[in-house]
Amino acid sequence: MARKELFKSLIALSQAELPFERIEREIDLPVRPELIITVPGVRRAGKSSLLMLAVNKLLTSGIKREQILWVNFDDERLDGMSTEELDEVLQAYREMYPEIELKDVYMFFDEIQNIDGWDLFVLRVFKSYCQHVYVTGSNAKLLSSEISTALRGWTLDYEMLPLSFREFCRFKGIDANSYLESDKAKRYAAMEEYIHGGGFPKVVLASEKSMKLRLLQGYFNTMLFRDLAERHEIKNIEALRYFLKRVMQNLTKTTSINAIVNDMRSNGVSVSKDDLYNWADWAVEAYLFVRYPKYSRSLVKENQSLRKYYVIDTGMRQAVLMPQSEDKGKLLENIVALELFRRRGADRKMFYWQEGRECDFVVQREEYVEELIQVTWDMADEDTRKREIEGIKEAAKGTKCQKLTIVTRERKETIEEDGFRIEVVGIEEWLSPR
Repeated sequence: MARKELFKSLIALSQAELPFERIEREIDLPVRPELIITVPGVRRAGKSSLLMLAVNKLLTSGIKREQILWVNFDDERLDGMSTEELDEVLQAYREMYPEIELKDVYMFFDEIQNIDGWDLFVLRVFKSYCQHVYVTGSNAKLLSSEISTALRGWTLDYEMLPLSFREFCRFKGIDANSYLESDKAKRYAAMEEYIHGGGFPKVVLASEKSMKLRLLQGYFNTMLFRDLAERHEIKNIEALRYFLKRVMQNLTKTTSINAIVNDMRSNGVSVSKDDLYNWADWAVEAYLFVRYPKYSRSLVKENQSLRKYYVIDTGMRQAVLMPQSEDKGKLLENIVALELFRRRGADRKMFYWQEGRECDFVVQREEYVEELIQVTWDMADEDTRKREIEGIKEAAKGTKCQKLTIVTRERKETIEEDGFRIEVVGIEEWLSPR
C-alpha cells in the first residue's frame, strides 16, 4: 500500500472509532490552543487516552469528526519513514476532505517521535497551516525536556502521571465525595488498594492479582531496557537493575550514590560513581523516580545535599521488590510525595528537612515556605508521636512556616504545642480535600 493511501486508511479508521471510549481524567487539555500541546510523562499513564478525551470534548463542542486528523505513528507499516514523507499526511487528508481548510482541522500525532526530524514537520504545520496540533511522545526517544527544545518554545506541556486517588476512585466506580457510610467503606478499601497497588490505569482495571503483577513488572522492564539501557547505551544491564532496586529499597531515606557504589564494588560489580550519578539522573528524566533535595537557604548546600528518591508508582515498587514486610509507612510517604509532585506547578519546589531532627516535606512557594508535612502511618505509639511533632516543630522554627500538617492513615486531630498549631489529617482527606 502506498504511504498516502495508508494514511488515508489510518485517518478513516480513527474517525470511525469516534467518540473514543475512555474514562475521564483530572487533566483537561485545551480544545483551541494557541501553542502546540505536548503530553510527556511516564509510560502507560494514559498519554494517548488524554488526547482521545480532548477529541471527545471537541466533538461535544460541535466539531465534526471529519475535522479530526489522528495518526498513530506506532505502526509497523510506518517503520523507516522519512521526514519528507510526513507531508503525505497532509496530502492524504486534503484528498479525503478537499472542502475543509487545514486551519479548521484538529491534528493529533501520537508517537510521532518515531520519525526522525518530526519536530520540523510539526513546527511547519503549526506555523503555516493549523494551530490545533497535539503531540505525544514515548520516553525511549523523547523526554519532556527535549520536547520543548525540539519545538523551540512553541509548546504547552501537560505532564501525565499515574492516577491520582480521585481518578482511581473514578476508574473503580466509587463516589469520592459521598458521605454515605457504604461509600466511605468502599473508599477505605480503595485507599488500601491504591497505597499498595499504585495507579497505572490498565493495572487498576485488571481483575486478577497475577495480571497486575505481570503488567507492573513489564512496565519496569520496558523502562529499564528502552528508556535507560537502549536510550543511553548502557551495557551492564544487571548492574543497572540492581542499582534501581537499591534506590527503590531506600524509600523515604536519603540515598548516597557513593554508598551504593562501594556496596556494588564489594560484591564484585565493576561500576563507576559517574555511571551511577548518570543512571540516577536518567531514571528521574524517564519518570521512574521523583527526587527531593534537602532544604537550605544556600543554593550550594542544596545542590550538594543527598536526595530522597520516590518511585513513580507504589505498585511497581511492590511488584519489582516483592518486599518481605508491608512497608506501609514508606508507601504512604511515597503517595504523599507523588501527590506533591503532581500539585507542584511552576511556582513550587519540594524539599525535605534534616537538621537535628527530620521533617518529610518542605513545600516552598516562590521565596517562602508555604507548608511543612510529616507522614506517618499512625501516631498511637508515643515515641512515634513525639518524633513527628518535634521534627515538624524544628522545621517550623527554621523556616518560619505556620502551616503544619501531619498525614496519617486515618487519624484526625489538632495539636497545639509550644505556640504551634499542627493539623493531623487522614490520607484520604488530604488527597481529596472538599
